[in-house]
Amino acid sequence: MLMGLLRKKQVDSVDHLSRDKGHHQLAKKLSVLDLVAIGVGATIGAGVYILVGTVAREHAGPALTISFLIAGIAAALSAFCYAELACRCPSAGSAYHYTYICIGEGVAWLVGWALILEYTIGGAAVARGITPNLALFFGGEGKLPAFLARHTIPGLGIVVDPCAALLVVIVTVLLCFGIKESSLAQMVVTTVNVGALLFIITAGGYLGFKTGWTGYKIQSGYFPFGINGMFAGSAIVFFSYIGFDSVTSTAEEVKHPQRDLPVGIAIALTICCVLYMLVSVVIVGLVPYHALDPDTPVSSAFASYGVQWAVYIITTGAVTALFASLLGSILPQPRILMAMARDGLLPSFFSHINKNTQIPLKGTIVTGIFATALAFFMNVSQLAGMVSVGTLLAFTTVAVSVLILRYVPPDETPLPSSLQESIESVSLKYGDNIMESDSRIIQSPGSCEWDDRHSHDKGDTQLVRPLIWKGPTQEKKSEQMRRKIAAWAITFLCIGILVFASAASAEGLHSTLRLTFCGVGGALLVCSLVVLACTPQDDGRHSFGHAGGFACPFVPFLPAACVLINTYLLIDLGAATWIRVSIWLAMGALVYVLYGPRPKDDPYNQLLQICVEDHGLLCEVVELRRGGRFDDKWNPIVLKDVLHRRGVTIENLTKKIEKDFGWVVPNCGGAPRLGNCQYYDHDRSHDHER
Repeated sequence: MLMGLLRKKQVDSVDHLSRDKGHHQLAKKLSVLDLVAIGVGATIGAGVYILVGTVAREHAGPALTISFLIAGIAAALSAFCYAELACRCPSAGSAYHYTYICIGEGVAWLVGWALILEYTIGGAAVARGITPNLALFFGGEGKLPAFLARHTIPGLGIVVDPCAALLVVIVTVLLCFGIKESSLAQMVVTTVNVGALLFIITAGGYLGFKTGWTGYKIQSGYFPFGINGMFAGSAIVFFSYIGFDSVTSTAEEVKHPQRDLPVGIAIALTICCVLYMLVSVVIVGLVPYHALDPDTPVSSAFASYGVQWAVYIITTGAVTALFASLLGSILPQPRILMAMARDGLLPSFFSHINKNTQIPLKGTIVTGIFATALAFFMNVSQLAGMVSVGTLLAFTTVAVSVLILRYVPPDETPLPSSLQESIESVSLKYGDNIMESDSRIIQSPGSCEWDDRHSHDKGDTQLVRPLIWKGPTQEKKSEQMRRKIAAWAITFLCIGILVFASAASAEGLHSTLRLTFCGVGGALLVCSLVVLACTPQDDGRHSFGHAGGFACPFVPFLPAACVLINTYLLIDLGAATWIRVSIWLAMGALVYVLYGPRPKDDPYNQLLQICVEDHGLLCEVVELRRGGRFDDKWNPIVLKDVLHRRGVTIENLTKKIEKDFGWVVPNCGGAPRLGNCQYYDHDRSHDHER
């Protein structure tokens, strides 16, 4: 189980899985414009129509604009990290996928499980928020049609919301048509929302210049709550930037991911930040911050100038913003489920891709059903804080993944300890005989002689690469030491950030203890950063994943700042939220234990055990990773005789691997192979047999 928690997977495993098995792939139809629409639509919710009043009144005052700017910069730190990983690992799954590749299966499962909670509750909460806004067009909630109005179930006290459930059904049906159709609808709705915000900025700016911006003519000045109030406001409005990560969940459906993903993320986040700042400048300038209505600050600001009709445009913007946010909440969920199912962590039902629409149709329908039920029956406002946990946890692990990618990029899956001990014992016992054994295999009839000969044609300088080496070179030892230093530095950096953020948030702690813990955490943080800054980054980062895309700047400082900000916000969510989240995560751990993979039954481990025990036929072994395939970059396995003595055929082993674990053995000329097809001559039947 411990090895399973640490297991990592390949970057390209999903792409090869779809291609090799002939499974239908997700449609690559999204352009930069589609990504911007998805990002802006998922990010700008109705919160901007409310937050400007609440935060300005209670925390920031006229400095609300700077609060939005600081929060936007903090969100950009995460966006930089997402952009690099999305370019290097352009597959569905977003933060879950990146975490599985860089950190391991256990943490990836928790991130994926938390994201499921975020998107499900987030979608239901957004749907419930549309009803009161939509009711304004009918003159109030009491005048809504009966089939849309909220009702209370007698005896149970449960308030059902048919309008919210109907909207979730509409969005689910829309998503079932295909990704291009969904992005087109998102583009239309987002355009209306942005148009409403531009109206607020333009009309409000006109009124402001006409009346002299009375909101800024106050005695308390621009910072009535001080610098601390401005930063407190930044922490609150930071959550209004959550949503741009939805763009990366569609990475597998982007035409040119290396080019379009970072551009789409950057443009979407920039648009959101500029709109937020301009709206706050106008609203706080029209009405003094202490006179703003905390519930309807925008419409009340215009009403104070006699522009009553503006409420309809503002309400239209709020409704379309919520609808776009609802679509942005449900869209990533099936793709997260699909990625987890591909990795064997959820039933394969969720990994099915419809051949006509080329989307995870079954996962979309299931997501829609659950979100509809929540929106109809439950008042999820008390659970809204749990939504933030998934996003902040994802932001944190993505930043840590960037550090790992730069300093200790994953290259090989660690062998189980039992196998490592077996290999070492075989190496000590047989030493030189293993090399001789491998040489006899290469030269014997029916072995890899043809591969050897063709390797010469390809200019390979090393024809035989034995699994067991006599010992690492001095250069290899230096590299191993560098990786150890970097790994420990990243570990202590995370520990230092956790201690520092926890102490900084513990207002009830005695000042001496608080200062002590802050000092210890800060010292660990700074020392680890200095060590990382002085440690050369791994050369393997250039060839890791898909090269040629965006690279996160200012490493390790930028990812470290990202981890610090998100960890502080996570801890600051409060004990009640963390109790609820802990229950959900405990349920996830139980599901993982009961349903998750069993490393001891892993055919990869069984195959390696055969190699170790039958040392006389020990050859180069290809590496398998969960959710992946037999890796192309290694020479083929020569195990047919070994398997035959055990009563196992390659064909049966292939079928078992494909059926039970979803791993693919490349098919060479109709015959299953354990290795790369390009080494074989398809016109020679004995090669097929071998």
